[in-house]
Amino acid sequence: MSIRLGIIGGGVMAEAIISRLLNKKLYCPHEVLVSEPNQQRRELLGRIYRVNLTEDNQTVVESGEALLLSIKPQVLNKVLASLNVVKCPEPYPLVISILAGVPLIRLEASFPKYPMLRVMPNAPATVGAGMTVISPGQRVKPNHLTLATTIFEAVGQVVQVPESLMDAVTGLSGSGPAFVAMMIEALADGGVSAGLPRVIATQLALQTVLGTAQLLENTELHPAQLKDKVTSPGGTTIAGVAQLEKAGFRSAIIEAVQAAYQRSQQLGELSR
Repeated sequence: MSIRLGIIGGGVMAEAIISRLLNKKLYCPHEVLVSEPNQQRRELLGRIYRVNLTEDNQTVVESGEALLLSIKPQVLNKVLASLNVVKCPEPYPLVISILAGVPLIRLEASFPKYPMLRVMPNAPATVGAGMTVISPGQRVKPNHLTLATTIFEAVGQVVQVPESLMDAVTGLSGSGPAFVAMMIEALADGGVSAGLPRVIATQLALQTVLGTAQLLENTELHPAQLKDKVTSPGGTTIAGVAQLEKAGFRSAIIEAVQAAYQRSQQLGELSR
């Protein structure tokens, strides 16, 4: 059977997508071709997933119904220099880019006539709990959107937004897992400072965040409503909330998302 999915770059996100697609039997190993320059990564992907592997980016472009660009924005020009995209026979594959900050206009100029999607997944995709946002280019048709949605629903939830919002998406859901991880670490440190053993404090912090997210999703409560529900007059929670407000907790989170958003815009400018 021929290759259906080509991937340039065999890093962590590519591996997460491969793993889930194979696990859900949406693709068979022999239908996936990955181009990866690092020999150790090629050996690992081949050993665990039995997919096809190569060092030749051009081979990947010339095969498959979808081409996933899973590389760092900083190496885009180097990768493009290794490709002859006009050599690929029609119909052209759907090109899916997960490069942070790189705009569709830049990508479409590099892949003339190819349907192009700009996509931003996030780290929880590695455990099938990701949030993926897609933005279609000018040549994308409904069947392309269906294909991309099928691929990324294998690693979590999928929503579509205009490209003008993609840098904001990068700042929130793309970078957000790091911010949440820091909050969990801080909660655990707080527990330790109050006398809890580290292992117990970490378990409590992790399950508290996980359970709160699930509660908000299941009940559709606004976060402020849930906060009010667990904040009794003169109690422990309002004392902690007051301290967070004093420390500028919410402002710090907002500014972190803004900083990540602005960095995404800068990366886009650097890739032009």
